[in-house]
Amino acid sequence: VQLVESGGGSVQAGGSLRLSCAASGYTDSGYCMGWFRQAPGKEREGVATIDRDGSTRYADSVKGRFTISQDNARNTLNLQMNSLKPEDTAMYYCAARGPAWRSTWCGFASPESLFLNWAYNYWGQGTQVTVSS
Repeated sequence: VQLVESGGGSVQAGGSLRLSCAASGYTDSGYCMGWFRQAPGKEREGVATIDRDGSTRYADSVKGRFTISQDNARNTLNLQMNSLKPEDTAMYYCAARGPAWRSTWCGFASPESLFLNWAYNYWGQGTQVTVSS
């Protein structure tokens, strides 16, 4: 499986960006997907996830501003980011967990586990988002 992110860039606070992640090499559609970000000097953190049933969840810091979506026909994962803040500045990565796990949360007992770095076995190379004040 290969994941390639695009759509990053520089915007002013309050602006919007739409990130996309093109996936290839899938054997089926049974993956859990997530967007993560890593700011300089900080650990990589989960931003938004989508499980095998299509349910979405968000970190508190982005809830109400970011929207994760999946286009299965095009094998694309998107992240619409609105009302961007300087603290959103980071490298953004998409990630996939699967296809061995057939349960809704890809083998986990709770959806919160999909926000863990080590939960994913496929990663993209990242796309930079910079928000200026």
